Amino acid sequence: MKARTLIVGGLAVVGLGALIAWGFRPDPVPVDLAEVTRGQMQITVDADGKTRIRDLFEVAAPIAGRALRSPVDVGDRVIAGKTVVAVVQPVPPPLLDARARVQAAAAVAEAEAALRVAKSQVRQAEEDLTHAASQYARIATLVDRGVSSVTQLEDATQLRAIKEAALDAARSSQSMAEGALARARAVLIEPDPEDPLAGDACCIELHAPTDGVVLEIASISERPVAMGTPLVTIGRPENLEIVADLLSSDAVRVAAGSRAIVERWGGPQALEAILRKIEPSARTKISALGIEEQRVDVVFDLVSPPEDRPGLGDGFAVYLRVVEWQAADQLQIPLSALFRHGGDWFAFRVPGDGIAERVAVEIGRRNGRVAQVLSGLSAGDRVVTHPSERVQDGVRIVDRTTLE
Repeated sequence: MKARTLIVGGLAVVGLGALIAWGFRPDPVPVDLAEVTRGQMQITVDADGKTRIRDLFEVAAPIAGRALRSPVDVGDRVIAGKTVVAVVQPVPPPLLDARARVQAAAAVAEAEAALRVAKSQVRQAEEDLTHAASQYARIATLVDRGVSSVTQLEDATQLRAIKEAALDAARSSQSMAEGALARARAVLIEPDPEDPLAGDACCIELHAPTDGVVLEIASISERPVAMGTPLVTIGRPENLEIVADLLSSDAVRVAAGSRAIVERWGGPQALEAILRKIEPSARTKISALGIEEQRVDVVFDLVSPPEDRPGLGDGFAVYLRVVEWQAADQLQIPLSALFRHGGDWFAFRVPGDGIAERVAVEIGRRNGRVAQVLSGLSAGDRVVTHPSERVQDGVRIVDRTTLE
């Protein structure tokens, strides 16, 4: 009886101790777990972009005049060389005020006087030429008779040529004076109110330079325009490109020909694009936080066919992920599971017993979501994401999803 009592008492003490130890043991720390996996990994440069039509055609006024009301609307389809996209009507000259009329009349009188002077110079040149010709004939006769010398004949010949040139110059001056007079008189011509410059016969019709869609009309209503004023912009909406401004430090990480994934454009699936050009110079841009940034425009060609991007048009916002590097079958871990300690990277691995184990991890490339694991972990290992201060080496943990 005594031995049995001792045994029972001992077991009771052991059980009580176990209950006390169980009651005072620390509760497991609830955490979020993730798995180390193998798969394709990408390093991308992400940026916001905007679509634009690659080739734009602007139709401008070829003369100064009045652009009539636009015959087309924004969104209309046009055919090259057939569709009339703008009509420009020449305008009559403006009416002269009193001062301009007096000045024009004075210019006419001046031109008439200049013409009279030119005609007088022509008559004088004709008389001089007649005299020089008669002198030449007389000396030529005397030379034949042996009375005059050959030198005198040469002088007469030269004088006759000079007078002929003087007559040509005088006649040219007369022509110039006649033109100046006609120009001065044209200023005084008033527009004829009975025969205005209107109608199809007097207007210039401008046709579409290419097939496409009217993208912009400078003004739908009739208005005066100067020569070279843009009237209509035409383009092909299916011929789209994307422009994005990257930080200069990101632009040097990509190159022409890089693949880009186009997301957030409104469609159900991502689109494909190819980087075509990086602008050679950057510009300074102030960010939303007031920080000066050097930005570079990068242009992409959309590879996806038009039928895969219905509704996508000019000036639409998109989100680009430019692939800088990618590889298949890479061991990777979520970035949220990594932390720094003493200059090295670590993670908390959770084996089957639920005890957290801090392990050193050597990482390679990383993007905004995962990092490449070079050593320290294996595929299938479970790791703690976003570890708090309560998670330490040797602490018992529990998956938070099992508590819900």
